[in-house]
Amino acid sequence: MENRRRTFLKVLGGAAAAGVASQPLFRAFADPPAASDEFFVLIHASGGWDVTLSLDPRNERRGIIEPGSTDTIDTAPIRRWRNAPLDADSSTFEIYRPAGSSLRLGPAIGNLGDMPERLTIFNGLAMNTVSHADGTFFAATGRHLAGGKPIAASIDTMLANEFGRESLLPTVSVGYPSTYVGNELDARVSPLRVNSVDTLSKMLNRGNVNTTAVDRQAVTAMLTEEARDLAARSWYRDEIEGFGLQLAALPRMLSPDVQQIFNAAALAAAQPSFFPSPGLRFQNRAGVNCAFAVEAMKRNLVRCVSFASASHDTHAANYRSQPLIQQELFDTVAALVRALDAAPHPTLTGQRLSDHTHILLVSDFCRTPQINLTLGRDHYPNGSALVISPRFVGNTAFGRADDDQLLPVSAGMFADGDRPVAPPDVLATFVAAFGVNPRRYLRDGDVIRSLLRA
Repeated sequence: MENRRRTFLKVLGGAAAAGVASQPLFRAFADPPAASDEFFVLIHASGGWDVTLSLDPRNERRGIIEPGSTDTIDTAPIRRWRNAPLDADSSTFEIYRPAGSSLRLGPAIGNLGDMPERLTIFNGLAMNTVSHADGTFFAATGRHLAGGKPIAASIDTMLANEFGRESLLPTVSVGYPSTYVGNELDARVSPLRVNSVDTLSKMLNRGNVNTTAVDRQAVTAMLTEEARDLAARSWYRDEIEGFGLQLAALPRMLSPDVQQIFNAAALAAAQPSFFPSPGLRFQNRAGVNCAFAVEAMKRNLVRCVSFASASHDTHAANYRSQPLIQQELFDTVAALVRALDAAPHPTLTGQRLSDHTHILLVSDFCRTPQINLTLGRDHYPNGSALVISPRFVGNTAFGRADDDQLLPVSAGMFADGDRPVAPPDVLATFVAAFGVNPRRYLRDGDVIRSLLRA
């Protein structure tokens, strides 16, 4: 009876599949991703960074401490720190201007200051919020929270939906504000959200008390075949296809070569440049995440790696640590760029990973220009973002704050008028760089074509 039932269903399913194969929805799932050789690293500098020290050096004359003083900052570990001349009335430090570059950078820019030709900076971002949660999701989705909840897909999910549907791991999200929201998303690209990459190693461990590795492989093979069979006969088959892909990927996930990339010690051995001696005070986890990104992309296992870095929320005397928090982050990103330069692309012979890997670094908002009574800085609705991508024009800063570096000012004429640049513009420009129509995911935001390479 069961065999006859299955035979009947196969015949019926085959006819149904033929009838719906031409529907746009199923064509979308059947079509291969448009640029599946591209990889993405999305970083959220959590807590709201002080862009006065890095991407947007600013006037420090306003505030409780007048004139500005280095007494509030631990400058000794900051390699690029140069005290401003005694007669300077605008800053406590000299602006760093890379040789041959028009960029103005702060001393906390670290090793990224050695590669200005790779940097595309958005300054004077109108964040329109001083709430951590709202600013975090606004930077990642282009929409403010509604009722305290995100209402749009995050940038890593958008990119995975376009380019990662067939990847073993479309998105690995380590503390990043990843959201899976929207009817246009493939079920397969829901972000794999973890607290650390080590968590994945623990998830993949299997004991042999009740079953052996051979038993598990046999069960996985049977379930994979069953999922494919069911998908071929299903009217709505994308979820079942996704389930089958996950099952088919399981043996590879359990292989020793793959499991090594989920182990912090193994990552440190494979990518020592992310773990300098004597070690990082604040950004050690960022080093682990970047090492994971390089090793996973070398194996073509993951399309997007997104993660949050150490908190920049320096309200009190811990403002002394803000420059070092940033310097360690930017040093780690510079190490990521160099590691990508050294790594071969897994599918494009003769090309480097850096030729096809795209980095976006954002934060909740920025810190106030004024030092507060506890020698820190508070939340402020301004911001900056950083892109490192071969699709973008490097050695470029777009947008600005006012002359006193207090609030964003107009960056030009957008579709909705003369206004400052905002997070939706950053996200729209980023996805448009890969031929994606931003309106598929973003309600707001204009594409800034002048920042994209022809």
